[in-house]
Amino acid sequence: MNAPPRELLAALTPQPEKVDAYLGDTYLQETVDQLDRLGIDAGKFAREHSLLLLKPDAVVARAIEPTVQWLGENGFRVVSARRVPADRHLARALWYFTWNIASPERRRLADLLVRIADVLVLVVRGEDGHLPVPVRLTEAKGATDPRKRKPGELRYLLGRHSYLLNLVHSPDDPADVLRELAIYLDERSRATVLTQIATGADRASDAVAIARDLYARVPARSFDRGDALERILRDLERAGVSVPSEFDPAADADCARLLDAAWAEDRELDPWSVIVLGSHVLPMRTGTQPQTLRPVSAQEWLEKRP
Repeated sequence: MNAPPRELLAALTPQPEKVDAYLGDTYLQETVDQLDRLGIDAGKFAREHSLLLLKPDAVVARAIEPTVQWLGENGFRVVSARRVPADRHLARALWYFTWNIASPERRRLADLLVRIADVLVLVVRGEDGHLPVPVRLTEAKGATDPRKRKPGELRYLLGRHSYLLNLVHSPDDPADVLRELAIYLDERSRATVLTQIATGADRASDAVAIARDLYARVPARSFDRGDALERILRDLERAGVSVPSEFDPAADADCARLLDAAWAEDRELDPWSVIVLGSHVLPMRTGTQPQTLRPVSAQEWLEKRP
């Protein structure tokens, strides 16, 4: 039998505000209830495992195999790999408590991105030591902001693309592991994954096999801003749309106005090119309100955990 919800959550996150928010969260409740029925200690499970989401941009970038290799080299074993359909609701569920500061443009780009490909969800296991596994993985993964990434981090290895196109996502802390597992997987799929995890077998080869299937369905594309703009201008030209003579391709503001006008007129543009250009020139945050919940840092965990 797992500890009462508040006591369990208090041991799995250093943020009291997250404890309060997650007490009524259906996704977290589903995972904890299922683990309880199976006789699995939810707290221990969440400290010893984490999840790694390889987003559609990781598929386009052919980043799955390098990620799997990096995990093995950094003390994380892949114990389950699942292909998961992506849609706009997946993004909103994952970032429900932080998405309130996303700009309308960012939400629109994210909705385009999830249509590009299915996603790959890895369950990884490690040692619950100085830091719980999800905290350690998030720290090693690197920052969302490309300017803050460092050599040796996963996102640095995969390439400095943009704030939006950061290729991978992982839970900040053990409490998030329990919540996100139910977002990705329904009860039957979770049962299958939990059975796989119990064996402790390395399933990196499963991840690679899924990657190859995804690659066969989704072409590799350029992440270059210039390439994206060139494609968009060609699409507009084919549609008979004239670009203003004063348009400066190097100016973020001009490119942003170009995308805004195309959206307002419901123009058919190459989605990937819109995502890439938009990720460089459109605002990502509203700047008008604080996040509902803040990201959890490793330092915060070390300072606040007993």
